[in-house]
Amino acid sequence: MELAVYNIKGEDTGRKVTLNDEIFAIAEPNEHAVYLDVKQFLANKRQGTHKAKERSEIAGSTKKLGRQKGGGGARHGDIKSPLFHGGGRVFGPRPRNYGFKLNKKVKALARRSALTYKAQNNQIMVVEDIHFDAPKTKEFVNITRNLKLEGQKVLLVLNGQEPNLYLSLRNVPNASVVTASDINTYRVLDNRMILVTESSVDALNNLK
Repeated sequence: MELAVYNIKGEDTGRKVTLNDEIFAIAEPNEHAVYLDVKQFLANKRQGTHKAKERSEIAGSTKKLGRQKGGGGARHGDIKSPLFHGGGRVFGPRPRNYGFKLNKKVKALARRSALTYKAQNNQIMVVEDIHFDAPKTKEFVNITRNLKLEGQKVLLVLNGQEPNLYLSLRNVPNASVVTASDINTYRVLDNRMILVTESSVDALNNLK
């Protein structure tokens, strides 16, 4: 698959780059692998610090409320019973880790599938390398406007760390940045357009 390279003014430079078909055009994208990878990503982000007090943790009297029999109603123990307002909760949530294991090959298949879907929908654009001498949010906004991506959720893929570029994107709504080596299924699917810099194409083509 070949894509044209655009400059920051939105003009076609006349150069073309080739995307690896084993990454961007696999024969059978696997939706279930994509589902599992996204599910794991979101599960790993959960803090899991939820906690509800059970009856042994509630502050209250342990005195028996009434006699065992002859009261005309059900038998009750102390006021901390889950049956009463303010009592403990039965089987309440406890702190836990929601993460789960996923094989590397499944994650790689999911990433290739996501990139294939984006390529099929023409949601990948290649732009020449962008370098800022200082953080310039307005300049990056102008770039998205020139590329007719204004208002869309954009993921900028870089070949390496660019601190000034990262700081420029930080205050731009619906824009985020990631290096080619750190790209994952969730980040690909969570953005409308994948904006790939020319120097990062080789790194994406060699993803394992």
